Amino acid sequence: MALGDAILACLTERPMTGYELAKTFDSSIGFFWKADHQQIYRELSKLRDRGHIQGREVVQSGKPNKLVYTLTPEGRTALRHWAARPSTPASTKDDLLVRLHALDSIDIEPLRTDLMARLEHHRDRHANYERILKKRFPEGTAEGRLDLGNLLLLRLGARHEQMVADFCEEALDALSAMTGKATVVPLDEGKREGKG
Repeated sequence: MALGDAILACLTERPMTGYELAKTFDSSIGFFWKADHQQIYRELSKLRDRGHIQGREVVQSGKPNKLVYTLTPEGRTALRHWAARPSTPASTKDDLLVRLHALDSIDIEPLRTDLMARLEHHRDRHANYERILKKRFPEGTAEGRLDLGNLLLLRLGARHEQMVADFCEEALDALSAMTGKATVVPLDEGKREGKG
């Protein structure tokens, strides 16, 4: 997926300014597609050059004028073509996982500190997803395709964050059991398979 595809997907909801798109990335799509404001503005220019979006200048008194972007028919077609292609599974690049891979060659205490920080980070993100779910979908159901897509994304995000938090707890427990010992600590099969 390219940033342009993510922007086109956002513009299916409603026309937006570059600032509004950036805020949308910060508060929703940014949970699974990162882009800074400068990247978004550069990509808006490219999409406009391709004819996938158009900008309409809105005159404001006392403020600079703003450009409101809308999806063009060509942009909708491009989005549909992109969405019809098979998705590419995300690749994972995580230095914490590399540290775990090299566990026999590194100091345990900095790793434990890192795992505790990650645990709190993922607990906080999980709580954030749960707050958004309760606010936007208090009945746990969705109306329409857009709502259903957002509900499913929020559920996936909450599950992912909970799973990573559980993993951090498991790793911390295993490190605690291992400290001072030269033996391998077996992981509880039930926990590893999500049963415990």
